[in-house]
Amino acid sequence: MSNSIPIATPLRTRAIVNRYFMKAKKSLGQNFLVDLPIVKKIIASAGVVEGSQVIEIGPGIGSLTEQLLLAGAKVLAYEVDPDLPDILYNELPAQIGNYELNDRFRIIMKDILKADFATDIADYFDVNRPISVVANLPYYITTPIILKLMHSPVKISQLTLMMQKEVAERISASHKSKAYGPLTIAVKKDMDVDFAFEVKRTSFMPSPKVDSAVVVLKPLEHKLLIEHEDLFNQIVKLAFSQRRKTLNNNLKSLIKNKDSRQKLLNDLNLDSNIRPEELSILQYIELSKKIFEQR
Repeated sequence: MSNSIPIATPLRTRAIVNRYFMKAKKSLGQNFLVDLPIVKKIIASAGVVEGSQVIEIGPGIGSLTEQLLLAGAKVLAYEVDPDLPDILYNELPAQIGNYELNDRFRIIMKDILKADFATDIADYFDVNRPISVVANLPYYITTPIILKLMHSPVKISQLTLMMQKEVAERISASHKSKAYGPLTIAVKKDMDVDFAFEVKRTSFMPSPKVDSAVVVLKPLEHKLLIEHEDLFNQIVKLAFSQRRKTLNNNLKSLIKNKDSRQKLLNDLNLDSNIRPEELSILQYIELSKKIFEQR
């Protein structure tokens, strides 16, 4: 089959799968993206242009990788499936404009959760220019990957990530909604979050059992000041430990005295029956500050 047909199409993907006698590995969360308009929409959301520096996670057979390269990006991809590098180098375009594939694409066989970004990009990317992440994340390790990328020592300008729709809704949720919780707070305290668009399960081969969504994360221009982050994290975890119970009740293990808990809530102008999802991130910051002061 001609390489002029994009990988992100059912026809080309099926041909690749048949040519290499391969199957998507459920254990690695592999579902191949076969919807070219969706792939191009991801690249547009990521703002990829000629010269962009992009980290990709789990390139698979190259559905997204190919279009990143054709859009002008230089791509560093992390992969753990040993069967895929040969397929990628065979199927991706050998020439992209005036560049050879090896000039624009490098694959690192490493678990992303064990990656040392600073070392891996040292001789490949210009650290003085923006570096972004564009990826279709495996469902089973989405949250650990997001948290690792957010706290990377390498400054990442933007994360454009496809994930399970339910996780995307949790990350982008507003307080007072059912989806709002510890993950929302862990991400939004550091990042601006944009729920970009949904992706139907039919856009994949094989089709997963759930729909996906693309979320764009950018570091906050003005970071929220959290003076005692360990205590803040502990409070958020306790607050949501039993979602159906009140904040007052969930803080019992931290503040045993009932009157002290009530005074704390009064000082913050919070109703004694308020539930954890009703507090904004700023209110959780104030809560942790007050608890620290009372210790």
